[in-house]
Amino acid sequence: MTLLRRLAAILLTLLALPGCDHGKTGKAGQAPPIVRGVALETVKSKPLADSLEVTGTIKARVSAIISARIPGSIVELYVREGDRVRKGQLLARLEAVENAAQAAAASAGIDDARQALDEAVSRQKLADVTFERYRNLFAEQAVTRQEFDIKKSEQELASQGVNRAKARLRQAREGSRAAAAMAGYTRITAPVSGVITSKQADLGSNVFPGQPLLTIEDQGSYQLELAVPESFASSVMPGTNVQVSLDTLDKPFGARISEVVPSSDPASRTFIAKITLAATGLRSGMFGRADINLGTATNSVLVPKIAIFERGAMTFVWVAGKGNVLRMRLVKVGRSVADRVVILSGLSDGERVAVGGLEKIQEGAKVE
Repeated sequence: MTLLRRLAAILLTLLALPGCDHGKTGKAGQAPPIVRGVALETVKSKPLADSLEVTGTIKARVSAIISARIPGSIVELYVREGDRVRKGQLLARLEAVENAAQAAAASAGIDDARQALDEAVSRQKLADVTFERYRNLFAEQAVTRQEFDIKKSEQELASQGVNRAKARLRQAREGSRAAAAMAGYTRITAPVSGVITSKQADLGSNVFPGQPLLTIEDQGSYQLELAVPESFASSVMPGTNVQVSLDTLDKPFGARISEVVPSSDPASRTFIAKITLAATGLRSGMFGRADINLGTATNSVLVPKIAIFERGAMTFVWVAGKGNVLRMRLVKVGRSVADRVVILSGLSDGERVAVGGLEKIQEGAKVE
């Protein structure tokens, strides 16, 4: 222990000697290196609109998922992914034997009901003629009251028979119409005009009611659907200004929220805000992001992106202090605004930072 104490005392003595400066680089009294061609910019704090950056997915505004409405097998398939189709165009055809048989039986039922109506009408005519004859005979007292009442009852029953036959004919026609509609479901047609973007079934596949077969999208109209935290529900509404950035486009562009879904997802605690897009070259499923203007402003410090550099996981800028001597300063950055970055901490209003000629700078250099 005595030896350690002696060594510590010697070290303290050396540190106390004049001419030893361990806080600066280089020899004592040495002038800092001079650098030229370094551009400086004075940092100024200014009001900046608060915004919320959210991500979303591009979707077609008009799309249709075509599903099978009856069971069957695909015997004809006329389209594939990428094909353009028009509304009403035949896309595929199913084979459904049971539905065809039901349609044929319903059609035959109409003929039976019509024939039964004709027979009922004939019986009514006969009953009417007979009743008229018996009424005349009864007036002449040639038949009894009971015989007259019997013929009157037969006339009424014949009239009721006609009404029942007419009802059965209407029922048969409606049944035939329903059966024909079900048989018509074997023809798969396009409900909207657009492009086939997905095909979930192939030729020969057996399909069931509700099974998706094809997806059609209108490529002339897309929208960006954003998942916005529900805590911002009072700030985000139709007409709110946004700055949209898409990976498929080089530059962001301004837009407005066109629609807000009035319900939230209980799992993610977000709601959907939609932005109508007019750009070309878009596809469903593409990634996008948007800066939503929240309508408030705070004083913020912004510096050009070129002034920011990184070393490891930390971010720095060069700050020109007293005597134009440059020092490296650790800063915390926020969101980007055009070609500038918001500095959250590390810089104050009025300080000067290097924005050009950064490759010439070294710690402690003086700008001339």
